[in-house]
Amino acid sequence: MNARPHNISRLSERAQAQKERILSAAQTCFIEHGFHAAGMALIAETAEMSPGLIYRYFDNKNAIILAIVDRQLENARTDIRALHHAPDLAAAALNAFDCWRRADPRLMNAALFMEMNAEASRNPELAAALSSFDAEIQKELTNWLTAPVSAGGKGLPAQLAAIRAISLKCFMEGLTARALREPDIKPALLRAAITEFMAHLTAA
Repeated sequence: MNARPHNISRLSERAQAQKERILSAAQTCFIEHGFHAAGMALIAETAEMSPGLIYRYFDNKNAIILAIVDRQLENARTDIRALHHAPDLAAAALNAFDCWRRADPRLMNAALFMEMNAEASRNPELAAALSSFDAEIQKELTNWLTAPVSAGGKGLPAQLAAIRAISLKCFMEGLTARALREPDIKPALLRAAITEFMAHLTAA
């Protein structure tokens, strides 16, 4: 009686795994070759799949790019919500910088981040997706900054929290650029800069 739902669940898990495989391969291709040079054939080759199988999950390359944005949003949400339990904000930011510097495949590569923003100026659908991404991140950061200290937040007034959320977005995007352009920056100097920023960020 329960065999069919179980089989459907397994098929769903397999489909999700296939999508993740495609997205990871596409992200690698975009990082190494850029959006325009990385076509569906190259993505299929990198994923070790047939192009036909990829088209079962994504209509075109643009759909893959949008799915990568969605995946990054979920990762960002998870990271922001973890801030409620982060004893050292500077350490968390330094860890993110180190991951960007090492091109950790679980994160948005710094070079890909830059190219994605440039592509948005030519691609209205991607521009809309990134705009929605920014709005969601703003909401998550504001929720964290306004949450009571007892709940892991910073207890800031709503208007001040909204301002500080924008400041934090700008700061983290700046760190992304530093990871690309200045990967050998002195750790002690970077930590001091991050610590100073974070102290101002959370001050009432």
